[in-house]
Amino acid sequence: MNSNPCISIVIPVFNEADNILTLIDSIYENSTGFVHEILVVDGGSSDGIIELLKSDKRVQLLKSKKGRAKQMNYGAQKAKGDILYFLHADSFPPEDFDLLIVLYLQKKHLAGCFRLKFKSRHWWLQLAGWLSSINHISGRGGDQSLYVESKLFRDLGGYNEDYIIYEDIEFIKRLYGKPQTRFKVIKKPILTSARRYEKTGVWKLQKVYFQIYFQSLLGAGPEKLYEHYKKVL
Repeated sequence: MNSNPCISIVIPVFNEADNILTLIDSIYENSTGFVHEILVVDGGSSDGIIELLKSDKRVQLLKSKKGRAKQMNYGAQKAKGDILYFLHADSFPPEDFDLLIVLYLQKKHLAGCFRLKFKSRHWWLQLAGWLSSINHISGRGGDQSLYVESKLFRDLGGYNEDYIIYEDIEFIKRLYGKPQTRFKVIKKPILTSARRYEKTGVWKLQKVYFQIYFQSLLGAGPEKLYEHYKKVL
């Protein structure tokens, strides 16, 4: 890796006009100079986010086919950084996040994420945030964000675009499967919205997530996982 590594942040969006400017402001407020570019990859939004961002010089606005895996892969193709950092539009990285990523990657942790903290006082979501600090695949999720060395991302073939849901976990499983990755969970928390839990109900949504996780363990493919997700939500 270069002596002066740089990070490309890839943010897939679909109708995230309400969040995106706050997130971009937060990225700049909490970074220390290693962020080379922010690539916002839109999947066909209709809420005015394109008009909102097209004159914003802080970001590179890209358009791709809808689907988070497709959008993140497209952003990664266009990225120039030594490190890719995949971030959801409603997750806000902690102070000095870019410095922490660089420091751990230089210690040969070639991929990793942050501990999760929900914007909620619900006891289960607080517990889930604490459990996310455990370095095991069962505690991973896209809301924690993901950094990965660009070369390693390419070597693994990026995200599997057959997955409409669960694409983050499928890719992270492959990262855990490579001993040289030395996946790192950074203890500083990333703050993420609980909006999906609030909309659907904490227990209903958590039950669905557990079902999908165990179906995947039993060998269910992307189509079956998505069919179940659509059926119950």
